[in-house]
Amino acid sequence: MFYEIEEIKRRRKKLGLTQKKLAELVGVSQPLIARLESGDLDPKLSLIKRIFKVLDELEGKMTAKKIMNPNVIFASPNDTAKKVIEIMWEKGISQIPVIERGKVVGTVTESAIIKRMLEKGADSLVEIKVREIMEEPLPTIPPDESLENISKMLLNSPAVLVVEGDKILGIITKHDVMKVIKG
Repeated sequence: MFYEIEEIKRRRKKLGLTQKKLAELVGVSQPLIARLESGDLDPKLSLIKRIFKVLDELEGKMTAKKIMNPNVIFASPNDTAKKVIEIMWEKGISQIPVIERGKVVGTVTESAIIKRMLEKGADSLVEIKVREIMEEPLPTIPPDESLENISKMLLNSPAVLVVEGDKILGIITKHDVMKVIKG
């Protein structure tokens, strides 16, 4: 995540906030906000994150928690590819995270299935185990991740998992982002 400190003043003014009000919302002093905006202070990343989180909330920015699908369908490394294909077809999804002992260990995608079919034939998908065709795990993000960062991540990944601690809260696909943009 990249934060531009110069954005703070612009966004604060756009929201019609005084330095004092922003300071109250963030839990810091007004002089600290003034020094930050004037460039006289090299702040800790944790402070910058807090400020941007407050600004994002005030602007009603979309976060991962707001756009995620909480109904994540998982596969096991021991499931057959045929079973996963049936689930993907039935649910209209193009990727499934693979879980083993509560931990994400990979992902099965339509591309991985088609690649295997081209290499070994369609019959090879009947008994082959997911562990033999799964790809790298999907990237994970916190529930407060911004729509902008999620969109950037989805340029290189079919989906992202929303995670808090060790708990998977949901999944976000390109389709979910398109729904948000569409309104």
